[in-house]
Amino acid sequence: MKDTAQLVNELTLLEKAALLSGANTWETRAIERIDLPAIWLADGPHGVRKQVGSADHLGINGSEPATCFPTAATIAGSWDDDLAERVGAALGAEASSQGVGVLLGPGLNIKRSPLGGRNFEYFSEDPELSGRLAAAYVRGIQSAGVAATPKHFAVNSQELRRMVSDSVVDERTLREIYLTAFEIVVRESAPWAIMSSYNLINGTYAHENTHLLQQVLREEWGFHGAVVSDWGGGNDAVTAVSAGGTLEMPSPGFDSARAIVAAVESGELPMADLDARVSEVIDLVRTVSPRTAATVDLDAHHALARRAAAESAVLLRNEGGILPLGEGTTVALVGDFATTPRFQGAGSSLVNATRVSTLVEAMGASSTVTLAGTAQGFRRDGGSDPTLIAEAVALASRADVVVLALGLPEIAESEGLDRSTLALPADQVELLASIHSANPRTVVVLSAGGAVETPWSAHAAALVHGYLGGQAGAEAIVDVLTGVVEPGGRLAETLPISLADTPTAGSFPSRARTAEYREGPFVGYRHYESAAVDVAYPFGYGLGYTTFAYRDLAVDENGAQATVTNTGLRAGSDVVQLYIGRLGESGVLRPVRELKGYTKVWLEPGESRRVSLAFTDRTFRFFDVGSDSWQVEAGEYEIAVGANSQDLPLRATITRAGVSLPLLDERLATVSTGGADDAAFAVMLKRAIPDSEWGSGPLEVNDPMDRMSGARGALGRMAFRILDSRRRKAEAAGTPDLNILFLLNGPFRVISKMSGGLATSRLTAAVLTLVNGQSVRGLGRIIGAFFRGRREEKAAKRAFDAAAQRKSA
Repeated sequence: MKDTAQLVNELTLLEKAALLSGANTWETRAIERIDLPAIWLADGPHGVRKQVGSADHLGINGSEPATCFPTAATIAGSWDDDLAERVGAALGAEASSQGVGVLLGPGLNIKRSPLGGRNFEYFSEDPELSGRLAAAYVRGIQSAGVAATPKHFAVNSQELRRMVSDSVVDERTLREIYLTAFEIVVRESAPWAIMSSYNLINGTYAHENTHLLQQVLREEWGFHGAVVSDWGGGNDAVTAVSAGGTLEMPSPGFDSARAIVAAVESGELPMADLDARVSEVIDLVRTVSPRTAATVDLDAHHALARRAAAESAVLLRNEGGILPLGEGTTVALVGDFATTPRFQGAGSSLVNATRVSTLVEAMGASSTVTLAGTAQGFRRDGGSDPTLIAEAVALASRADVVVLALGLPEIAESEGLDRSTLALPADQVELLASIHSANPRTVVVLSAGGAVETPWSAHAAALVHGYLGGQAGAEAIVDVLTGVVEPGGRLAETLPISLADTPTAGSFPSRARTAEYREGPFVGYRHYESAAVDVAYPFGYGLGYTTFAYRDLAVDENGAQATVTNTGLRAGSDVVQLYIGRLGESGVLRPVRELKGYTKVWLEPGESRRVSLAFTDRTFRFFDVGSDSWQVEAGEYEIAVGANSQDLPLRATITRAGVSLPLLDERLATVSTGGADDAAFAVMLKRAIPDSEWGSGPLEVNDPMDRMSGARGALGRMAFRILDSRRRKAEAAGTPDLNILFLLNGPFRVISKMSGGLATSRLTAAVLTLVNGQSVRGLGRIIGAFFRGRREEKAAKRAFDAAAQRKSA
């Protein structure tokens, strides 16, 4: 077999350029004369979404049936690397069985704000936990011969204007918070591909960011795979090739290929850069294409999904030990989610599940409890309905226990939009109060992809956060409620008391041109612990049906050891968590404590076990911007071990050698409590704060289309009104219109980048001429650009096809 370098040398310039963009929405280009097949890429962070009919990238059109596993936000609650790897292996096997070579996931962006609309696809607010779980997913997926594609690299924190937002972040925060999880994945699981994010990072798009893709990803971490753009995330194809962006998806036709060819011919783009990217594509194709399709046991995968959802559910409250429900308990099942479950998020991760269980079916099948009846209780659209409440109250008064299924409706969290509140819909809170008055033995089960405020929790004798549990989530919840499965979940994100307490309150999501990360490294529990802000439920928190005690902490140069004992009457699991914090004066702006390790342990009643939590090269390090390297600050550190970020009964100190630093710049003193002011943020950035305002001149190719609301041209303003009215109509109906959200949030360049060759960058420029007020000239340019683009597209395709025919000649 010829090696990759030989194959690259056999390709024409056009063939090389064409290999760096898709053939259509989901496939790479094939070049038969060198025996290079096309491969199929498909969404799949928690289930394969292969579309064989009308294709789109937003999960709107149908796809092949596949197991819908719990979302990443759910699995994160397990704190179980082995479980994550088993789920990954199942995802890889299903992808293989459907002929998918590249699975687009897992998602591991840090939850900068609990308002992030796509948080259900991400693991945690912490990079150590996110990185380890994502690495486990990657190992599992690739064990099936399918490439995993960890995403979105990097600093992708908001959905609003996600394709044009510039994440302005200091280098320390970038490295320690937003890149560390990806570093763990690359170093510990060697993914064959990685997906770049839509946004800019400090002024440069991620897919053409040399610092990100070359200096950090390839040179420092040793990544050798392909960097795939998020769908429509390509901006400048030539710059991307130079910077390390490998494959632009979906197909822009041959528009990008022509630009690359022209750049090589003019000397702007070195052939060596082009050949490097082409080699990455060929290596990816050859790695995944010769594999034999896996055989899948869908029943076994449903059982795995059920077990994973149960072990990830987080028991937050259990007053009087109401759970697990006892034998013969009569249960009133209330809530719209009981019969119409919300088990996954909306958007590109939407899975066509092989089956979907409901709470009413699962409860009815239980041999432990007796179902007294069901009641809808509330409307999905949030409107108060006294009749539904009255019916639910009447049912509740006749049962031993009420299981009340509450949560966030579909419109509250979705790809393409961010949340506006952490509150449950008011009608659900009203229902809970009424139910509690009728029957205080009320168990609340939450269906939501992230954090919610819980001021109403006193009305719940027990509270289980089930997150989005996948197709078997309802069965899993019944397993937990009846004690068939021990609730082993622990929060992978803090539940704040109120939105106002969050570190980005009032500034997230940013509607400006930039999103300024003024909170620095104080994300999630790092903020709450450092600023002494009370929370509803701390990071790492979760109850079980038994109790645990910790003793005998020992610390040496290699790590910490502690003894954990199950002090209860039932077998159960606990997550032993290791945190470190610098003691005394520090020259580094740092949180009070940070998670640096964890292990999950299962113990029988009365059983004790000695557990070890090893120090790694990440445990004590900080990123020193001055030397552009990782360093350890000399001094004393507190080692704390316990059950969550606030329950750390075992503590010890250790002295580490390292660099000595001057005292912290006094201008940074308040960053940990309230975010950086202008002076402090400039110190953190080590440069002037960039302008955050949108320009007042004509709209440009990378302006978001929602800015047509103030376009100079009447046709542009009319187009905005039409799109916006469709957006508002969809919101009123309770289901987000993802196509409209994508267009409004997206830049004008997507007109050509996602057209499959029907439009070119020249046509996009013509559209902007019209939008900016030159209607007649713009219309003429649009017509001319369209027909010229069709001629160029056909010519490029003929040349590409002709090269393939030379083999037989």
